This record gives sequence, C-alpha cells and structure tokens, in this order.
Amino acid sequence: MSLVTLLPFIVLIGAMFLMTRSAKKKQQAAAQMRNEMQPGTGVRTIGGMYATVKELHDDTVLLEVAPGVHAFYAKNAIGAVLDDEEYNRIVHGDGDLKVDGPIVPDDASSLTGTTDSDATDSGSPDDAKIDLGKKPEADEAEPKDDTAPKGDATPKDGKAEGETDAK
Repeated sequence: MSLVTLLPFIVLIGAMFLMTRSAKKKQQAAAQMRNEMQPGTGVRTIGGMYATVKELHDDTVLLEVAPGVHAFYAKNAIGAVLDDEEYNRIVHGDGDLKVDGPIVPDDASSLTGTTDSDATDSGSPDDAKIDLGKKPEADEAEPKDDTAPKGDATPKDGKAEGETDAK
C-alpha cells in the first residue's frame, strides 16, 4: 500500500484521538471540581437548582435546598461549584448586577420623549385622551325591527330559511 492511501486513515485516527483527549480533560476537570467541594459552599445542580453543601460522602452529597430542607444528590449531579459572591448574588439577590450595555426600560416612555404626566398637563386638544368606548346614542340611531325585511328578502349568507351547511 502506498502512503497516499493510508493518509486519510491516519488523519481520521488523529482527529479521533484529539477529540477523546479534550473530552477526557473536561471530565477530569469536572471530577476535580466536585472533589474540591467543602461543606458550606454554594453549588448549582445539572438541573439548575441552587443549594448549599451540608455533607460530603463518597458518591453522594447532602444539599440544603432551602432553610431546613435537605436532599441527597449524586456527586455527578453537581454542575458547578460557585464562589460565595456569585452564589449570594443569584440566590439572595445581593450585590449589583454588572451590565455592560444600556438598560432597556419596561415602558416606552423614554422612547417617545414624553411621560404620562406631560401628556395630561399640556392641555392641548391634540394630546387629550381619546375615548374608544361605545357611545349610547350609537345604539339608538338605528331602529331594530327584525320582522320587516329590508330590501332583499334573502339573508346575507344566501341560504333560505331552515337550510344548513350539513350534508
């Protein structure tokens, strides 16, 4: 066999080796992180629950998920060990959230340049609030007489009395 025919196989085996090596490094880092847990540290499980470590065992961890509420979890279920500052910020809401970009307001008042008090204080007729409710005189404008047909005796849907869409 020539070197040209073996080259694709060599490249494929090398790529597989590199992929398994990086995956093995990630697994070792996660195992080391789990082994460094101490009672009192904050953790996040792989399910997204935040808790405090109470006791460590060989394969399990006793977590306090709420004050006075304890649960056993497998060590493999711990997704991340958090530092105290991050844990307190997430769980207790302590500290300021650092945002790089601008904060978007909950309402559109900053986009229009006016607030609700500006619109009511101006007094101009263009800025007055529009009443979109139904006016009582609109009901009285047209008399309702269902007995007398208007113009054409056939209904709007084109069906004679008693006809349906059923087949």
